[in-house]
Amino acid sequence: MIYGISLILLSIIAVPSLLLSRKPNAKELLEKVEPYQGWIGIIFCFWGIWGIVTAVLHMGWLTAAPIWWGTLVAGSLVEACLGFLLGYPLITKLFLSKSEKAMEKAVQIRAKIAPKQGKLGILGIIVGVWMIAASLIFTIA
Repeated sequence: MIYGISLILLSIIAVPSLLLSRKPNAKELLEKVEPYQGWIGIIFCFWGIWGIVTAVLHMGWLTAAPIWWGTLVAGSLVEACLGFLLGYPLITKLFLSKSEKAMEKAVQIRAKIAPKQGKLGILGIIVGVWMIAASLIFTIA
């Protein structure tokens, strides 16, 4: 459930236009979060990568609980991508500034993902809601 809530919050931060169109006074809240956006992005990027690694290490879940496994992969992938986009300036400064080759690869990845940020944000909200609903449904049953 926590994973779903965090994915929804990340998606809202990553796609502020969705929130601003519904709540005009949300701009103040987003401005408070902006200085921490890079660190939030790095944390969620690594958390998403860790989720992908966990899914690969637990391939047995694919036969026992394929819906959970697919949800974990989808959520982790969206989380890693949105985290990368939010944390890109800080990631390049802290981790990639010493390697020109790594910097070029990061620029290429960002160029591919950035146009899809809005769709990823919407997908993140949908997957996050599904994670919360599924955790409630399957723990009750």
